[in-house]
Amino acid sequence: MLRGTARKLRRLSNCPPLAGVELGGTKCVVILARGPDEILGRESVPTTTPGETLDTVAEILLGWQRERGLGALGIASFGPVCLNPNSPNWGHIVTTTKPGWSDTSIASRLGERLGVPVAFQTDVNGAALAEMRWGAGQGMRDFAYITVGTGVGVGLIVNGEPTRGFLHSELGHIRVAQRAGDEWTGACPFHGACVEGLASGPAIKARVAPRVIDELSNDDPVWDSVAWAIAQACHVIVCAAAPGSIAVGGGVLERQPHLLQRIEPLLVQSLGGYMRLPVEGGYVRAPALGSNAGPLGAIALAMTVQP
Repeated sequence: MLRGTARKLRRLSNCPPLAGVELGGTKCVVILARGPDEILGRESVPTTTPGETLDTVAEILLGWQRERGLGALGIASFGPVCLNPNSPNWGHIVTTTKPGWSDTSIASRLGERLGVPVAFQTDVNGAALAEMRWGAGQGMRDFAYITVGTGVGVGLIVNGEPTRGFLHSELGHIRVAQRAGDEWTGACPFHGACVEGLASGPAIKARVAPRVIDELSNDDPVWDSVAWAIAQACHVIVCAAAPGSIAVGGGVLERQPHLLQRIEPLLVQSLGGYMRLPVEGGYVRAPALGSNAGPLGAIALAMTVQP
């Protein structure tokens, strides 16, 4: 058994490394790796226009390919995106509020430049897969990853695969039961007081203005409303898919770590005894990969198409 494992590790070390692209609305992270313990290159590119951004990304990838070779490419993109492999729009950003990016081809554009197999997913689904392979979701087939930052995204993995219908899930935009006495109308331009409209960084900023978020005390009432909104998202996820655990990360949680411990008790309260969580204390947990979850998500995707 140990000899077989050693042979597998030697084979993998002799294979060309994998490339990953985490395409975000503000920046794009390009990574060359074989896993979290063997990151061979990492570059950050501002997300400006599609042409400028993708050309810069392609040049970085082509440089790595000339130096080391590339086994496959994984792309984890902001969205909404088309994930239907039978659609002519597969690998495209479909619609977005980011100017100039709607109907932009991502996967084919980069894949044709490199000539390697390409896997394409949402950024949060990629991060969820990375956490399942190397982090907080190891050993699970059903897992959810929530990122709370500029927006609120949910990577939902059911029976080992990201969920997908006519589009991918957009659980950050579910309308939720607001905390008793909280009548704020929310900041989402589409849905008002959805989870993103209540708990994202821009939503909190709009709500507390002219105060500054980082100057708020941990016991400021606004955090009760933010934690409740995230707990309501967890309530929907538990009732819909009953994952083994839920990891909650992103910029808001990184800057306000006190929020994490508030979420699970509010989730239990919201469930009202109808469903019991499989783990008491620690069901709602921090992502183990931290800020590397997104870039490593692209590597995890590349592994699914590696020859």
